[in-house]
Amino acid sequence: MTTVSSVEAQVRAALLGLAVGDALGVPVEFQSRAARRLDPVVHMRAYGTHQQPAGTWSDDASLTFCLAEAIAAGFSVRKVAENCCRWYYQNFWTPHGTVFDIGITTREAIQCLKSDDNLILAGGTDEYSNGNGSLMRILPLAFYQPEAPLEIRFQQIADVSAITHGHIRSAVACFLYLEMATYLRAGLTPAAAYAQLCQEVPAHLSQLHVPAHEVAHFKSVLSGALADLPAQLINSGGYVLHTLEAALWCLLRFESFPETVLAAVNLGDDTDTTGAVTGGLAGLYYGEAAIPTDWLKPLARRTNIEDLAHRLAAAL
Repeated sequence: MTTVSSVEAQVRAALLGLAVGDALGVPVEFQSRAARRLDPVVHMRAYGTHQQPAGTWSDDASLTFCLAEAIAAGFSVRKVAENCCRWYYQNFWTPHGTVFDIGITTREAIQCLKSDDNLILAGGTDEYSNGNGSLMRILPLAFYQPEAPLEIRFQQIADVSAITHGHIRSAVACFLYLEMATYLRAGLTPAAAYAQLCQEVPAHLSQLHVPAHEVAHFKSVLSGALADLPAQLINSGGYVLHTLEAALWCLLRFESFPETVLAAVNLGDDTDTTGAVTGGLAGLYYGEAAIPTDWLKPLARRTNIEDLAHRLAAAL
């Protein structure tokens, strides 16, 4: 493990790790796990599903950077929402000047934001609005006010999630992901961080008055035995809970940044998001030096990402 010497180094590793995981998955998005078994991703590819050059990240990283920009500028949910609109309508924080990938729920929510200047929390609140579109972009909140009381932190997470995904299940998934990131930031190994997650989070969810029937959806994640599940029981589609499970499973099962992120992408289906969510945590733990140079070299707007990390760290 690379020792992380500063907050900025952690932010850089997280943002670059997420972007690399996203970019590895973009060329094979929507392709099946069976296809990946026959032709596994082992390096940064070009073209494929979205006909983009190698190193191109998608909406996952774009909207992560939109959140990071809002924190760097003095956080408010309004700023995050405005940046999401700037991305969709003005190509803000796109890799090459165009939006080429967006989830249905995210698109509908941003269109609602645009149509009502007073509306911030536009994400759907029904059970079928629990795609992974808020989980994929939530990581920068791991660096914002980490010492704030539990209730305040959770409300911030829920509000940022609800810009596109307003159901409490999405908020809880984001909360678990950020708790895992916090433990990794503190220097715990993935196994120790996961053990602490399983030990502490049930009481936290009770304190937050999360309904028991919603907590039950996280039984597998909080079982303490997620890493023991066979790959065939790990789903990798667009459901927020499946993406969270897949990311944690990969982090717990593999022992280097490349192995962890490639395992996530080669699960198939929603490859860019699974890769991004996994890559963010893997970047935090293993550090920037563990990301292969051959993957960083073609990464779109790498210098801009590093500058964003500097500005975000300076604002904390």
